[in-house]
Amino acid sequence: MSSDRQDQKATEAWRSHASYLVDLAFRMLGDIGEAEDIVQETFSRYLRSEMDTIEDARGWLIVVTSRMCLDHIRSARSRRQRPQDFGSLDPTLVGTGELSVDPADRVTLDDTVKLALLVMLERLSPAERVVYVLHDVFQVPFDTIATTVGRTVPTCRQVARRARLKIEEPAGPIRFDVDAPEHLLVTQKFIAACAGGDFDALVAVLDPEVSGDIDLHERVVIRGADLVAGNLLRFWGPPAVLVSQPVGGQPSVLAFRDRQLAGVFLLSIGQAGITKIHGVVDSRKLDFLRSQLTLGR
Repeated sequence: MSSDRQDQKATEAWRSHASYLVDLAFRMLGDIGEAEDIVQETFSRYLRSEMDTIEDARGWLIVVTSRMCLDHIRSARSRRQRPQDFGSLDPTLVGTGELSVDPADRVTLDDTVKLALLVMLERLSPAERVVYVLHDVFQVPFDTIATTVGRTVPTCRQVARRARLKIEEPAGPIRFDVDAPEHLLVTQKFIAACAGGDFDALVAVLDPEVSGDIDLHERVVIRGADLVAGNLLRFWGPPAVLVSQPVGGQPSVLAFRDRQLAGVFLLSIGQAGITKIHGVVDSRKLDFLRSQLTLGR
């Protein structure tokens, strides 16, 4: 394969899969900087590979990213680094603006709700964490997971089952949230559209009557897919980095700028796409979460 053709293929793969891989790596590592670094190294290896022999680029990238995450987790464990607990989310994370979103649609966050990501990071071994994220969160088939972790499919099934039992065991007031598959798919399309600055793709994932607001101006509500998409890309398109993370049982997105948490977006999803987007961008409300996003540092 010519150098130009190889560069073009790598660029196409980056556009198609990079945001998904960062999302995947973040769920395993809990650190956006480490997730971005691993995905960049994955694509560096892809660029150096014999691309014409790789039939499924996405599958290859998932395997390499997951293996690198597994090695990183094991290395962190060997250095006795232990992830910190997010603890309970500040109940002020979500406002109560009456004119922006119906109170019945708001998520109430109290001391019985913990961010799912760190609950998992604390409880699972490296292999359990990787298998659980790949299969239960991202619906990757077990044959691909077996290739990733170097174990048989039946063994991977047992590892996934053991991970579920650990997550579900009583250990204080914890609820572990995982997006429903259809919600995760919509959220991933939302993230990919923002990451690519793709206005049309973003409009396609929004309900035509979608409404959007942020906590700093909750009485100001933007309505309509075109207006909401335009505002999202203006403030949260590249170079912002978005990853999926359920909060309080609701599909949500964490947004980072310069590897620092800059916003949390709570999504309401209906049959026609995302119907409501509530953004939390007040720095005072995000300080607690920012202080916890220091895993592996």
